[in-house]
Amino acid sequence: MLRWALTYFPRHHLQYMLGLSVLPAVLQFMGFLFLPESPRWLIQRGLTQKARRVLSQIRGNQNIDEEYDSIKNSIEEEEKDSGGDGPVIWRMLTYPPTRRALVVGCGLQMFQQLSGINTVMYYSATILQMSGVRDDRLAIWLAGLTTLTNFLFTLLGVWLVERVGRRKLTLGSIIGTCFSLSLLAIGFLMSAQHSPPVTYHPLDPAMANSTCSKYQVCEPCMLDPGCGFCYRENGSALLASSCVPVNKASTEHAAWGRCSNSTLMRDQTYWAYNYCPTSFSWLVLLGLVFYLAAFAPGMGPMPWTINSEIYPLWARSTGNACAAGVNWTFNILVSLTFLHLAQYITYYGAFFLYSSMALLGFVFTYGCLPETKSRRLEEIEALFENHLCSCGASDSDEGRQVEYIRVKGSNYHLSDNDASDVD
Repeated sequence: MLRWALTYFPRHHLQYMLGLSVLPAVLQFMGFLFLPESPRWLIQRGLTQKARRVLSQIRGNQNIDEEYDSIKNSIEEEEKDSGGDGPVIWRMLTYPPTRRALVVGCGLQMFQQLSGINTVMYYSATILQMSGVRDDRLAIWLAGLTTLTNFLFTLLGVWLVERVGRRKLTLGSIIGTCFSLSLLAIGFLMSAQHSPPVTYHPLDPAMANSTCSKYQVCEPCMLDPGCGFCYRENGSALLASSCVPVNKASTEHAAWGRCSNSTLMRDQTYWAYNYCPTSFSWLVLLGLVFYLAAFAPGMGPMPWTINSEIYPLWARSTGNACAAGVNWTFNILVSLTFLHLAQYITYYGAFFLYSSMALLGFVFTYGCLPETKSRRLEEIEALFENHLCSCGASDSDEGRQVEYIRVKGSNYHLSDNDASDVD
């Protein structure tokens, strides 16, 4: 809504939009000034009195002794279970179950980004314009529709996660993501195959050294960052279409000719810098909506949910930090390379690439991700005692619970003969 409103200020709307984003950041910073340290962190550092004060501030008039003792006992148990000295990340890497859990957790975050989610979220309006939606405000409204789809289907994921389970929801989501990315690619492929021809070659000295004169159809002209497509429209027919150099000062106009300024652009004359006129825009919009409908319930929240469950307590904060670092690293990688990919391997090539990454993520998830729904920490740790990509085959044990006994800080589980099945 804000972005749509700011389009009525064409000269400085980007500056206004970026400037207004400072306000929530300032409010968040002011809130952090009043945020106390975690009581758990304070106890780990030996600052017990300060931890008691913080707990008292948080709980008010309630008795905090029981909660304080519970936190302290939990920390002592974690220290026993961690077994050994050195950095936590080193202990995670040298202990096979946590190493395998870390690979699964980081792999899920990696494939979440490689399936192109932030390309769609950051560039949704641009993608719609690339597909042939020439009105900026309409592209922004349609991008809002995709954002609404993301919100509604995220709520569906909240409802499904405890009914379907993490593994099935993630598998269903990523295969739906793969198909919808293919639909997006097909939309751009159809547009490229039906790209309008260049029918008018203006005779101008400026064209002599320009690559724009060699293009015969709109698609390669549009992919060249130095060129744009100037055309007249008569109903559904395109007339006098030409590929001409873009104005170096502004991509909104051509360097010269009838598309060089708004005064000359009359009688249904249009300038297309980053799109080609096409009748397949609806297919791209459909692919975007299907993509977010498939992604939002599973691949959106599940990597975060699963990462919060698969590590033992002593490794949980470090494991989550590593997984989040992988997520943001691939977020930056995908976001920075999308427009370059679109230029060098075409729009449909970029989305076919994301689709193949999603398919690879499906294979990884199917082979390596166990079901963690309704399992205790000890059971989850036992799932990763096997070889890395054999843990995904544990669905048959979903209804079985294993009884664990703690012996001097270690986990001992009964044998299959001693453990009883629970219906």
